[in-house]
Amino acid sequence: MTAFVQHSPEDRARMLAGIGVASFDDIVADVPASIRVKGGLPIPEGLSEPETLARMSRLARRNVGGAELACFAGGGTYDVCVPAATKAIASRPEFATAYTPYQAEVSQGTLQTIYEFQTIVTRLTDLDLANASMYDAATALAEAVLLAQSARPGDRVLVSPYLHPNHRRVLDTLLEPTGVTAVELPARGARTDVSGLRPDTLEGAVAVVMQQPNWLGALEDMRLVGAALEGDGKPLFVASIDLSSLALLEPPGGYGADIAVGDAQSLGVPMSYGGPSAGVFAAKSEFLRRMPGRIAGLGRDARGQRAFTLAFQTREQHIRRARATSNICTNQGLIALRATIYLSLLGKSGLKGLARANLERTEAMKREIREIPGLEIPYDAPTFNEFVVRFPRSAEQVAESFQSMGVIPGLALRRYFPERERDLLVCVTELNSDRAIDTWLNVARGL
Repeated sequence: MTAFVQHSPEDRARMLAGIGVASFDDIVADVPASIRVKGGLPIPEGLSEPETLARMSRLARRNVGGAELACFAGGGTYDVCVPAATKAIASRPEFATAYTPYQAEVSQGTLQTIYEFQTIVTRLTDLDLANASMYDAATALAEAVLLAQSARPGDRVLVSPYLHPNHRRVLDTLLEPTGVTAVELPARGARTDVSGLRPDTLEGAVAVVMQQPNWLGALEDMRLVGAALEGDGKPLFVASIDLSSLALLEPPGGYGADIAVGDAQSLGVPMSYGGPSAGVFAAKSEFLRRMPGRIAGLGRDARGQRAFTLAFQTREQHIRRARATSNICTNQGLIALRATIYLSLLGKSGLKGLARANLERTEAMKREIREIPGLEIPYDAPTFNEFVVRFPRSAEQVAESFQSMGVIPGLALRRYFPERERDLLVCVTELNSDRAIDTWLNVARGL
């Protein structure tokens, strides 16, 4: 590889002319001006290499994450325990440097780990099939609705008002060219009002999308939704789930979901400033040939030995574009591997014990918060790991007081719902020790 050589003004002019624009500003015209860098980067000229490294180190130290603070923020990315064995095993060269699983004869280890991941996901969700993973939960959700569009006639999808806001934006973006419109179901407190799911209101819908637990941490009545969608020709039931909750909650297959999607991040994957992660996609067997991504299968070779291969690859790289189910042409293999190792280490009883301990810790914290004057838990719906706390003043202002004491108190909901100025979404995981919870409560009492 040659060293980088800066493009000359003439080079840039030829490239701009080649794509039909006058300047670089024309290329980034759709990027909001408020987030663009104005002028040059604030780096002095003529720094030596040691001076540059020292400057960059100082800048890096300004980043403070969950390891340095008591983190009660959730909202889709969680501060969870990552066993040392998970990283040690996933970092082995046969995993970290393994080649693409296209070539089964040289990728048996990679294919086996994908197969194990798929098997674990099907057992957790109580569904028939799972793919090798997607980019993240948001793209998995959008792909599930696109599958529903191909399987059911209609021009709309009914979605919970408490679907993750970022996932909803991705869904809206990918639905835009399809002619399918996302329509919100009504809310009832912190839960979705699904009482209106009748044959007349379901007419023309390709799917109903629910999140469990929902984005406010509340548990939805998924059985009622499943009952409303029973029968041939009904809209598909898409459940967006927190996989770590399935150790205690009923799995999607149990309440009639056709497709389950989610994120593997809560399964022993670091937050890493928001990524990367791995999307989970599981479905009933009738949707096998409509599923996105790829699926690893198990067979026997000429000698009768186990042999893994990619059994289904209905993607643009392998078939005609018009017949492809998705343009997602890869899977998050290493992240899926980490989740597989994590679940294998914990086992069924370990995962259930962890979920139960977190639930008990969350409920104990809620009881203490209810005793603090001025604070309110506005909803009485059952929750899992996350819940809303309402403060007497702006939650963003409150967060500054917490952060000065080394605590990230939660996620201010105002950035997603402007009317929720005083609401904070608080998350409790196994990394929130009794001491950290006491610190949160003491800061809240002193506000």
